[in-house]
Amino acid sequence: MAVFARPRQALAIAGVLGLTLGVTACGTGSSDNSGGNNNADSAECAPYEKYQGHSGKKVNIYSSIRDIEADRLDQSWKEFEDCTGIDISHEGSGDFEAQLPVRADGGNAPDIAFIPQPGLLQRFAERGQIKAASADTKAMAEQNYPADWLKYSTVGGTFYGAPLGSNVKSFVWYSPKMFQEKGWTVPTTWEEMIKLSDTIADSGTKPWCAGIESGDATGWPATDWIEDVMLRTQTPEVYDQWTTHEIPFNDPRVVEAVDRAGTILKNEKYVNGGFGGVRSIATTAFQEGGIPITAGKCALHRQASFYANQWPENTKVAEDGDVFAFYFPAIDPSRGKPVLGGGEFVVAFADRPEVQAVQTYLASGEHANSRAKIGDWVSANNKLDLANVSNPIDKLSVEILQDDSSVFRFDGSDLMPAAVGAGTFWKGMVDWINGKDTASVLQGIESSWK
Repeated sequence: MAVFARPRQALAIAGVLGLTLGVTACGTGSSDNSGGNNNADSAECAPYEKYQGHSGKKVNIYSSIRDIEADRLDQSWKEFEDCTGIDISHEGSGDFEAQLPVRADGGNAPDIAFIPQPGLLQRFAERGQIKAASADTKAMAEQNYPADWLKYSTVGGTFYGAPLGSNVKSFVWYSPKMFQEKGWTVPTTWEEMIKLSDTIADSGTKPWCAGIESGDATGWPATDWIEDVMLRTQTPEVYDQWTTHEIPFNDPRVVEAVDRAGTILKNEKYVNGGFGGVRSIATTAFQEGGIPITAGKCALHRQASFYANQWPENTKVAEDGDVFAFYFPAIDPSRGKPVLGGGEFVVAFADRPEVQAVQTYLASGEHANSRAKIGDWVSANNKLDLANVSNPIDKLSVEILQDDSSVFRFDGSDLMPAAVGAGTFWKGMVDWINGKDTASVLQGIESSWK
């Protein structure tokens, strides 16, 4: 679900960007935002030579990124601004998803937008409101990102922009201290995870805790469970057919995935540690879902990398800390490492040369590393140096995204029509947790898909 922050080098770039490779100065030193080192021979400006020729030009960006995260973005491209003379103006809004279509339809679109929903990107592409990425942006993206990511910003064979930030959802949170004290081992296969769950349950502790209450968005954490299990019981191609409705929502393969998730989520022996029985999952806030781990009342909580921000103050998130996470194991390791996640895509509504220059830069390894050094950043950009990622859960996320055996798929509910993905799918999972049978729930969701 996008609102929760869901929420991969250098090329000689010429052509449509109008970039000058043989410049003798790194910026002119005359732009209002100047303040960096504008010496052509400086190490700081050397990576930006390919983006020269647009000093004094302005590029505005619109996104849902606000507050400290927005400040960090501004910091991440400051050297680029100082060295090129391009002034980047970023506006973050809590109403981004609703307002971007209004602005685009009204002829007031931003130069660039960071779009977290592939379905929304497709809407703009089909209306001809966004511009195809330049050849240089496309080349940079193909060099730095796996094809699994780039397909989500490709519509009708046209590529519109590279990813920016990313998140990984395929995690199980646990307490390293608790595991050490109990002599438990982090599971690396589904079978080992179930055996561990049984061991914990037999000791008198509910092994799993969960929460799917989230106001108007109640149910979304359960849809993530289904998506993650769907990726583990079926091929990536079947997952794609499911999210695009090429197979019905109540297809036997979807039933299998839901029932497999139910062996944990609807198992009174397994849940809901610290809160009650199975039905307490529906009334437990997603922010609180894993907290009983810190009190030893449960041992396992499946939730995304961004859950690192939900632990109580002073909780140490590290392999040797109070809490950490392990990869949600594959069921059939021979199929590779399925990874569920999300992210934003850098899409342009204008094709001025300076806009294309910024779009290309944001797909580069230079920007990914610049942003990572500031902290709390995950990207699937394969030029991102792990040494620049300090947060341990972010480092683990990047390692998973850069693993050649990883098979990435975007959050399914974000790919489906909103009436389904953020509507009947969410609600159906609440009904399912509250005791409604799988067949009835999936038939209801299937009936809503128009």
